[in-house]
Amino acid sequence: MATIVYLTNASLDGYIEDERGAFDLYEPDDDVFAATTALLRSFGTFLYGRRLYETMSVWETDPTLAEASDRRADFASIWQAADKVVYSTTLTTVSTARTRLERGFDPAAARELKAKATSDLTIGGANLAAQAFAAGLVDEYQLFVWPMIVGGGTPALPAGIRTGLELLDEHRFANGVVYLRYRVPS
Repeated sequence: MATIVYLTNASLDGYIEDERGAFDLYEPDDDVFAATTALLRSFGTFLYGRRLYETMSVWETDPTLAEASDRRADFASIWQAADKVVYSTTLTTVSTARTRLERGFDPAAARELKAKATSDLTIGGANLAAQAFAAGLVDEYQLFVWPMIVGGGTPALPAGIRTGLELLDEHRFANGVVYLRYRVPS
């Protein structure tokens, strides 16, 4: 069975976006970008909330991003090759190939998707991920923790969820970012 991995950037004080809703706080250097690309290569399906999908869809809809460098072209290729499921009550259509729109998150349907998947899935978007956490569907937490304090905003992890985790990997980057990979014990 495939795993569902929550992969996100977070400030040291635990936020994925600041109080204004900006999540462009985390500008990766080449090493962090390469590490993120390597991680995404293993996922066959991306589960997204609306805002994250709209942010990431530029990797298909804006060809100038891929033209900027070989590293960006590789990222765009990986992103475009994956299946995407977008959960939104406000979107009426999607702008990218290999993308399905769902009106709401159904834990049973997500379990079935996970059971049938031939490669791992990643989930992103704070509200969507919180629903998956509550349903017990997230198998791994992978965080890029950035050396900054933003003082408030959208938490990377939801309140009200308590679980022990097993550290699988960690890596410190030269720019001060720390990558942490945890598994939910079975």
